[in-house]
Amino acid sequence: MSTLMFVQLLLLGLRVTDTTTDTQRQCADMVPLDLLSSVLERDTSKLVPGLQMKTAAGRRGIQILSPERSLSFPSRELLLNCDLFPEEFSIVLTLKFGHIAPKGDEYIFSLTESRKERKQSRDESEENDDIVEMTKDKPGEEHQRETKRMKKKKHSSRLLLGLKFSRKRLDLVFRGHREVTEHWVFRGTRLADDQWHTLILVVGRHHTMLTMDCNTPLEIIPSRPFPSDLNIQGSRFNVGSRGRWKGLFSGLLRQLVLVPGSDATHHICPSTDPQLAVLSVPPLLLDLHVIGREEGRHGTPSETEKRVAVGLERSCSEVHQGQLWFNPLRKGLYLCDRDVWVTVLEDHKRLDYMLEHQVLSTSSETHDVEVFEVPSMGLMAALAHRSTVSGSAVYLWTSSGFQLYQNISTYGALAWRHFNMGKKLFLVGSNSGGDPDRQMSKDSEVDSSVIYKWSKRRKKFVKFQTLQTHCARDWEAFDINRETYLAVANHRKGNNNHTINSVIYKWDGSTKSFKAHQMLMTSGAYDWEFFTVGPYHFLVVANAFDGVTTSVDSVIYVWVNGSFQVFQTIKIGSRVFLVVANGHRLYSTGPSQYTINSTIYELDMIGQLFVRFQDIVTHSAVDWEFFSLGEEYFLVVANSFNGESYSLNSILYRWQGYEGFVPIHWLPTIGCSDWEFFSSKGESYLIYSSAKAPLSKVFKLKTY
Repeated sequence: MSTLMFVQLLLLGLRVTDTTTDTQRQCADMVPLDLLSSVLERDTSKLVPGLQMKTAAGRRGIQILSPERSLSFPSRELLLNCDLFPEEFSIVLTLKFGHIAPKGDEYIFSLTESRKERKQSRDESEENDDIVEMTKDKPGEEHQRETKRMKKKKHSSRLLLGLKFSRKRLDLVFRGHREVTEHWVFRGTRLADDQWHTLILVVGRHHTMLTMDCNTPLEIIPSRPFPSDLNIQGSRFNVGSRGRWKGLFSGLLRQLVLVPGSDATHHICPSTDPQLAVLSVPPLLLDLHVIGREEGRHGTPSETEKRVAVGLERSCSEVHQGQLWFNPLRKGLYLCDRDVWVTVLEDHKRLDYMLEHQVLSTSSETHDVEVFEVPSMGLMAALAHRSTVSGSAVYLWTSSGFQLYQNISTYGALAWRHFNMGKKLFLVGSNSGGDPDRQMSKDSEVDSSVIYKWSKRRKKFVKFQTLQTHCARDWEAFDINRETYLAVANHRKGNNNHTINSVIYKWDGSTKSFKAHQMLMTSGAYDWEFFTVGPYHFLVVANAFDGVTTSVDSVIYVWVNGSFQVFQTIKIGSRVFLVVANGHRLYSTGPSQYTINSTIYELDMIGQLFVRFQDIVTHSAVDWEFFSLGEEYFLVVANSFNGESYSLNSILYRWQGYEGFVPIHWLPTIGCSDWEFFSSKGESYLIYSSAKAPLSKVFKLKTY
């Protein structure tokens, strides 16, 4: 029995958004949210109404002319799948005021409750202010005072959160305990000096700090922490106002970023230019010819043009050819080359050790785990459970680990595979017809595999199409020439017939369904792997058993004229490897062997065939997982059984050039059936499933 995987030494990326599934979901531990870009990038060809772009001291900024609707957007566009504002957060902003400070309050940004939500609120008649002020005249001297409550006029929209500036003070305003509006006030912030300044406001559980231009921060220790139950359902972000004329921001705004659940100070301080320290500045404000007079020197536009985009994500196409992009979290600088970001400089991670992050109790033993991302939801994992009673389950990744999200009825599920067609997400799972240990009747030669489609409205997977299969052990999804295909590994018919057809399905746009495209004869097919090398498309099947022996050939197919043809049979950065997991050696007579070599093959482009590169001793290996960290590459094997015990070490190997893959970590597992690598918020993880115990484990990879 053999399984295989394809390895190509290339960097991979994964965008993650963290969500939870509680009744009142807290927004926390998310990536930085660029509020200013959310307004400016809606139409990159021109400025939205109500804005004017100005240049001051060689830097671009935005001036707010009117509180247009275009400067407001629903909070759900950025704060995904959560109901409560984070109780810990940072606000990073770069702004410039003239020498004359505003007489009244001016809002840099606000979060307001919609009229519909406000109508449902108990308190519509008035708002109270409970002001906590902070002054810091000299280092070490801090004073707090509370002023009496004051009544205010009712407005068309009620303020949930806002940051405002007036004269020499900066106020964080929010709806606090018992619907009372509170002010946390920082005095002595001398912003009205006609200079650019970068401010970092950090709200923690026990203190609030304001850092200006990476200098010593001002600190407030409030009597009550920021509320943990600030409901933001139906709310809207307003950039430069409260959504009305009064309180309109009159300065220039260059950067406005909300960082949930994190202190952003260490991301941008220290800085070589602290007054213009950058976390995420909209690209529209970066491409600027710096005028020599303003800088006190002369220079041509070609010499001084700045083309460095800053942020967590940037697109790369022919339009962006030559564009530089700096990612502050990765601490990496990248160059756009046609449609690919090429690494110029990056702070590479190196694996140090591994920690057990989560023990996930499952309803039954698990044959396979598939990790994928769902837009607007975040990271999910589908586990193929053996039990026909409880079925299989889909889990959602949260700050505390994977939490059960949806149960799906399955019957001896053996595999899951996700795939996309355009913006639509699908999940296909295989059923073995019942408990694999039970004897199937002779008539039970046909099972069913089901394709599920993600419903954006119901936020669940719903049944889409059923396909007849034969104890399907694996699915592979791939695209060729903009057409979508599915390959199923049919393992056997009944108990004894293993030499059968596996099927390649093709998406039929006219019927909106998958239809059989090609039959390929296989022997106890266990796994499919699709990959592309240059202009060639390959599909490899791991044949495991022909009814008599496991000593059978696996086959590599190549795509020619609309179908797959045999390319090569094999015995069971840009170097290409094929890794074969050999499970056990079964003979018609004599005992089975479980401790045998698994083999890594390397593609010889000149000879146009895969040649043996390295043998690794494994114990009934059923899966390999490849991943990279920085410039290092790893393989982890799923050892499942040594002939005596299922409690074995699965081993992590690191690529070391001439030495090949060498073992570096031994991970205790029980009947390990699958490994999956995934990343979340800059951290890396491995999850394994057990086919012999009702549990899965998540390991966190510690790097340095």
